[in-house]
Amino acid sequence: MAQLTAQVAPYRSLFRLPGARAFTAGNLIARLPMGMFSVSAVIMIAGTRGSYALAGAVTATGLAATAVAGPWIARLVDRHGQARVALPAAALAALGSLALLLCVRQGAPDWTLFASYAATATTPNTGGMSRARWAYLLDGDPKALHTANSFEQAVDELCFMLGPVLAAFLCTALFPEAGTLVGAVLLLTGVVLFTSRRATEPPVRAGTPAKAPLRAPGMPPLLVTCLAMGGVFGATEVVTLAFADAQGHGSAAGVVLALQAAGSCAAGLVYGAARPTGPAAARLPWCVAAMTALLALPLLAAALTGSLVLLAAALLVAGMATAPTMVTTMTLVQQRTPKGRLNEGMTLAVTGLLGGIAGGSALGGFTVEHASATAGYGVPVAAAALALPLSLFGVSNRFTVRRTPH
Repeated sequence: MAQLTAQVAPYRSLFRLPGARAFTAGNLIARLPMGMFSVSAVIMIAGTRGSYALAGAVTATGLAATAVAGPWIARLVDRHGQARVALPAAALAALGSLALLLCVRQGAPDWTLFASYAATATTPNTGGMSRARWAYLLDGDPKALHTANSFEQAVDELCFMLGPVLAAFLCTALFPEAGTLVGAVLLLTGVVLFTSRRATEPPVRAGTPAKAPLRAPGMPPLLVTCLAMGGVFGATEVVTLAFADAQGHGSAAGVVLALQAAGSCAAGLVYGAARPTGPAAARLPWCVAAMTALLALPLLAAALTGSLVLLAAALLVAGMATAPTMVTTMTLVQQRTPKGRLNEGMTLAVTGLLGGIAGGSALGGFTVEHASATAGYGVPVAAAALALPLSLFGVSNRFTVRRTPH
């Protein structure tokens, strides 16, 4: 009991800050759809067009477009404030989702699916905006900021845990477009609630803009590492959906993906309370190595047993390395991003992840289509193995830096 109290105490301290609970609640609603949209699109498109390759390519296109537009939206947020930019950006993204829904429902040509999903690229990085608020509220307290970053990563995983389950349920129990429709409503509602909490919003910095985050020392190799790690997430999602469908349990795919996110969520909360010592740059390669090793478990479970239950258990264990890896990555991004450009810096990291997710989604769908769902689990293992040397390169003497001067 004493140990549990000690682990909970850092999180209690966070939410004693004025306004923290309110902006977190709105942000949670806004972030839930991030675990819904791609799963909803895959189920909706594959179910109506009969092709996982097409579904994977469409979602990959949308993610790639988001990767391009995301830093631009974040730059506007840094210059003009969260409230002025995020709400209209979310409204445009919701319209893109509704356009995709109508194109699928009306049997429009395939190219309209790509165009519609690409229109969702203006979705604001609500997770990055929330982390920026914590960085503003906890400036000068690195231990509390580590806990806040861990909490935010756990929230990400919670959304990826609940989102696929909700999306799969809505698309199979109601109608194929239900997941996309509900996701658009939740996104708009959450962004309205989040941006209405102005007291905790970081102030806009006037004057000469700081150095671009992309040019900050140590950022390029970190962003390339994010690209490789994104390949893990994109491939795992599409391949798991296809594997469950091949086993005749397509509706259970959301639950299977949720277990992976549950493992990561639990590990993230424990990691946040642990407060590890040593520089984050030195911890990152160890985290990536653990993720690479654990990702071999789903591949073995699928290849040796073909059991969806054992695969789910393997994904649960494999997910436990995700949150510590992402928390450490985001900590490095915050350390290396100049003040006044924090939303842009964190969105660049998300852009790397989205680019990787797009590539992993497309490659996973291609592997499933031309080989098998079991073979598809080799894609995330390969992506994680690629991230390992990249993370080592990022902590070499050439790129190990102090916090960028402001």
